[in-house]
This record gives sequence, C-alpha cells and structure tokens, in this order.
Amino acid sequence: MILGVTGGIGSGKSSVSRLLASYCLAPLVDMDHCCRSLLDQGQPGWQALHAAFGTGYERPDGAIDRPCLRAALFADAGLRQQVDSLLHPVALARMREEIARCGGAPLVLVEVPLLYEAGWQQHMDAVLVVYARRAVQFCRLVRRDHVSHKQARQALSAQMDLAAKARLADYVIANNGSWAETRRAAVRLGEALEKRVQESA
Repeated sequence: MILGVTGGIGSGKSSVSRLLASYCLAPLVDMDHCCRSLLDQGQPGWQALHAAFGTGYERPDGAIDRPCLRAALFADAGLRQQVDSLLHPVALARMREEIARCGGAPLVLVEVPLLYEAGWQQHMDAVLVVYARRAVQFCRLVRRDHVSHKQARQALSAQMDLAAKARLADYVIANNGSWAETRRAAVRLGEALEKRVQESA
C-alpha cells in the first residue's frame, strides 16, 4: 500500500510522516529531500533548469541559488508553472525509483508537499492530508523560516487551499493544537492502516 502524505507549508506534515512511519515500521520516502538532491549541480533537475534558464538562477560556482529561485517562484505564478513542468517529470521518476527500493514493503509512506498540485494522487493507493488552519500555518512559517509577513502570505497563496486538499483526502489529521493531540490521531490512523494492510494481504 502506497500512502501519500501531504498538507501545506507549516502544517506539520513532515513531523506526522515521521511519527506515522515509525509507528507502522514503514519506510518513508521524503520527496522534499529527493527534489532538493535533484537540484544539485549536474543532477537531472539542475540540468533541466540550466537548459531552460542558463545561469539565470545559478550562483557563480554553478550551483542553483535556491533562495533566489524560491523567492522568484513565490512571486511569479507563470514561472512557477514553467518550473513545475520541468521538474515534475524527473521528480516522479525519482519517486518511483525510491518506492521500488523499499523492496515490496506492505506499507510505504511517500511525503509529497505538492501532491495535489502535481496531480500525483493517481499514483497513491490512499492520501493523508495533515491539516492546519491558515492562521496557524502563517505563524509557524514566520517563526520557523524567519520570513516576513509578506513572504509568508506569498508562500501560502502559492499553494492549493489546505481545506480543499482535506476534502479530497482519504484520511485527515488536524495539527492545530498540541503535539500530544496530533500524536494520538496519528496512532489511531496507524492502527487503521495496519488493519487495512492485513485485510488486503
């Protein structure tokens, strides 16, 4: 069973993913990490951006200037769509490779921040959305990433509305309150997933 885990920036999806994977003893594929490595110099993502933009988003040493690129993406929806069209195919190929490396585990968690934006829900057996209210996301983003209020609003507006994602999901965990509450919800879901996997075996 492939469970896609997604949410929004500042919703706590990474923390919930790690907790759920640990509880279920399931491998976790972190696509945020995979996508960062794809942008390393010479890697497929870097090659795609270099072919499209030359050195426009590169530092003098040839590496991608990630803060510069991130700021440009948040500010320009057209650029974001263009970059997505370049990077999504190579990221999807990497995701399939990483899932294959899990060696047929009965349950694999795949954390994909922009799962619905990329249309990757079709590659999952089920989807979990980690939900937080927009005000909670905003506060976490400002505190965690030390960004301005304007940058935080741009980052949030660049993503699909989290309530809309929750309506599309098979499972939802709310992460608005204490971590203890979120942890209890994750354990309940872990028990349900283990039962579902056993029944389908």
